[in-house]
Amino acid sequence: MKVLIVEDEPFAQQELKRLLSASGYAIEIAGCTDSIEETIDWLKNNRLPDLIFLDIQLSDGLSFEIFRHNKIMCPVIFTTAYDEYSIRAFRLNSIDYLLKPVKPEELKAALDKFEDIRKTYSQGTQSAIDFSRLEQLLKPALSDYKTRFLVRIGDQIKHIDVQDIAWFLAEENVVFLTTKSNHRYIIEYTLDQIATLVDPRFFTRINRSYIAHISSIAKVSRHFNGRLLTELTPAAAEPVYVSRARVKDFIDWLDR
Repeated sequence: MKVLIVEDEPFAQQELKRLLSASGYAIEIAGCTDSIEETIDWLKNNRLPDLIFLDIQLSDGLSFEIFRHNKIMCPVIFTTAYDEYSIRAFRLNSIDYLLKPVKPEELKAALDKFEDIRKTYSQGTQSAIDFSRLEQLLKPALSDYKTRFLVRIGDQIKHIDVQDIAWFLAEENVVFLTTKSNHRYIIEYTLDQIATLVDPRFFTRINRSYIAHISSIAKVSRHFNGRLLTELTPAAAEPVYVSRARVKDFIDWLDR
């Protein structure tokens, strides 16, 4: 079987290779990637492997972002350090999970399961996996939110504490961080990634372009066609609207 390993910890990657080699199965490592971006590129430029071992949390965000760019029609075994009850939901359909450090007997059981369902995939009868649902199930386990973000200013690297952030803006495939003192920096995350990395008690997704801190929302007004108009501080360069579909969730979040 051909296997893709997605793992950003070099030791964990090498250990998984060793365990696969000693598993008793004929396994060919088709590729190894260590980030969301690299994995997206690999999947676009290579044939789908028979099986993917996927670390849930990579250095550039949660690996669920990969499935927003690629339709994965092969089994996935997640590897994770999160020993939480909610992760057990992954053990359904064709999905399994392995807790780090991976134990040989658990790896063997996961590979046995893969062999059991392999024919289903080869016949093309298995439907695509709802990874967005799994991401929602996992969110309670990911309570360790970021406390700061790194930004680059020329050759310098600077950290911005989360409590100093007013809002994030996605604009033409670039994401900007704006501080409460009105300094703006480019950051190497998507808004979808940021939404999983910041504490939802204090940050909310206003629309497809903005994520804002509660303290930066100065005023909210009713607007045409059921939308809301938000006034941010520091002021945004354009009006920031909450879409009609998101109004109830937004109001509920304000009222927590």
